Amino acid sequence: MATFDSEKAAAIHRHLHSHLPSDPALRVKALESLVVERGLIAPETIDAWVEAYSEHIGPKRGARVVARAWLDDAFRARLLDNAASAIEEFGFQGNATGHLIAVENTDTTHNMVVCTLCSCYPFSLLGISPSWYRSAEYRARAVREPRKVLAEFGVELGDDIAVRVWDSTAELRYLVVPQRPAGTDGWDEDALAAIVTRNAMIGTERVLLAGAT
Repeated sequence: MATFDSEKAAAIHRHLHSHLPSDPALRVKALESLVVERGLIAPETIDAWVEAYSEHIGPKRGARVVARAWLDDAFRARLLDNAASAIEEFGFQGNATGHLIAVENTDTTHNMVVCTLCSCYPFSLLGISPSWYRSAEYRARAVREPRKVLAEFGVELGDDIAVRVWDSTAELRYLVVPQRPAGTDGWDEDALAAIVTRNAMIGTERVLLAGAT
């Protein structure tokens, strides 16, 4: 006669689900399978776009913009005056950066970017947005208690440093230009770009390390 062992059943359930992707991943896979099955897009095209944003764009484009601003005062002035126009020099412009604004960290100011309504993001410069940027918690708390949120990212700011929170929209995106770290005199653009992080360009990291390469 068959018997039911609830603990054993629960263990089997946990084992099976430990091998399944998260629900969002399942939904994405289902959507991908559907559009491929209906001939709306080729799987190779999807793979190419994923590779482009994760490997080639990533935060690498934004990092190169920041590195250029560190090296070239004239470009930095153009970037802060009209970022959307300045990045045309790299060929990085697109729908996500048509109204881009660059904001600069200083000794007395720290900038932080959020999108309170959804998750608008300059993906043509920074690649795919991190999951925490899209979370409801970050979107709500970044505006309400930015210093606490920054502290959770390891950014401790003194009272002498003002925090400015910039709210992205579908029409307006922001790029934080972090401060150039000490010990990078004489570095070329490639070396400088290599130490610029995605979080620094969102504003959830402040101090970049010259020895990070």
